[in-house]
Amino acid sequence: MNDTPGWASPGSAPSDGQEPASPGPAGPADRPAPEQPAEQPADRPQQPEQAPQDPGAKWSKEQPPPSGWSAPTGPGQAPPPPGPGWGTPPPGAPGGHGGPGGHGGGHYGGHGSWGGGWGGGWGGPPPAAKPGVIPLRPLGVGEILDGAVSTMRTYWRTVLGISLTVAVLTEIVVVLLQGLVLDDTSTKVLNDPSATLGELTGALGDALLNSGVVFLVTLVGTVAATALLTTVTSRAVLGKPVTTGEAWRDARPQVVKLFGLICLLLLITAGIVTVGALPGLLVTVAGAPEAGVALTALGIIGAVVVTLWLMIRFSLSSPALMLEKQGIVKAMSRSAKLVRGSWWRIFGIQLLATIIANVVASIIVLPFVFLAATFSGGFTGFLDSTGGDISWTFLVISGIGSVIGAMVTFPITAGVTVLLYVDQRIRREALDLELARAAGVPGHAPGTTPGS
Repeated sequence: MNDTPGWASPGSAPSDGQEPASPGPAGPADRPAPEQPAEQPADRPQQPEQAPQDPGAKWSKEQPPPSGWSAPTGPGQAPPPPGPGWGTPPPGAPGGHGGPGGHGGGHYGGHGSWGGGWGGGWGGPPPAAKPGVIPLRPLGVGEILDGAVSTMRTYWRTVLGISLTVAVLTEIVVVLLQGLVLDDTSTKVLNDPSATLGELTGALGDALLNSGVVFLVTLVGTVAATALLTTVTSRAVLGKPVTTGEAWRDARPQVVKLFGLICLLLLITAGIVTVGALPGLLVTVAGAPEAGVALTALGIIGAVVVTLWLMIRFSLSSPALMLEKQGIVKAMSRSAKLVRGSWWRIFGIQLLATIIANVVASIIVLPFVFLAATFSGGFTGFLDSTGGDISWTFLVISGIGSVIGAMVTFPITAGVTVLLYVDQRIRREALDLELARAAGVPGHAPGTTPGS
């Protein structure tokens, strides 16, 4: 094949029965002169070979295969040594033999892309280091959820051991309270259509008290599980396993502060709801019940919106308190700083994780509820007996389902919260560099591609 001077194609097939040119300096001295066209005058002096101004206009119709192209060389120049990424600038770079006017036409690289061009693909920046369950760079939504699940799958002994222990202890207390202490007569009154207003008010108060006690017991278990699983997830980011005893020793100094943080957030929530409902309650007491009910409902809606905004703003307080060994107020301040400018993103991820965890828990718990109803006198009998005392059989069987469901929900919710905290610190404070050093990653270059 007659190549344009200065370009060598050692990997191509011979052209016109000639051997392929050697991959050395190309020029008139070491290769025969091209045949002169028949119509060229005989007395016209032969001009020395020169590189044409438009190389793309004189390429042969037969082109070598994509893997055969070597680096471009000029007359008297040796080709550069082969190596990964030679001559493969990123997309959008000016020049290149495959750009407009070159023989590749319309693609970077002569044969479709830079990846199949002269010397291997450029390939973009190197991948971020991943010593543990997440890559050390800003994370996407899927990577955060996958990191929480990977933590549970990789360190399942520690994670499920913590979740099972906390869930069993919590559920035992709840079952004993519901079976021995809490009065279930309020349900009878609430289902009685002939009950007076005073009876309904008292029954509603008793039901709220019972629910509040169960909620507080469940909250204690959730706080304990979060404290222990925060340590496990933070170690999983570095690829370092941790036992239950090590997690407890690391979390124990901060557990009391974590209880204080949760209680403070609950007090803030109760205060906001009270302030929102108070004007409507005052109007109702003043003798305008219809207007009071409407104003109360409006105030509660506004209070819920404000509470939701604050809870997302302080949602990273728990990992900040546990991992940075901060005080309660400082942890809340750190959370507000990390969430600033990313409220909607964090809200969406937290909401998605909560929905996934609750759906999985419901799939696990519902069969146990139906099974408990069956063993308590049949499904129809269970529905008819909801106004009476709940049997121990129902409490025990449904409690087993709640324990299994908590074993799944605890790791997911705690893991997502911790990974969101890590992700925000990577985005704001380049925490990936510190994590890489802590994990012992040699020559780590932090990734810069943001997540979705």
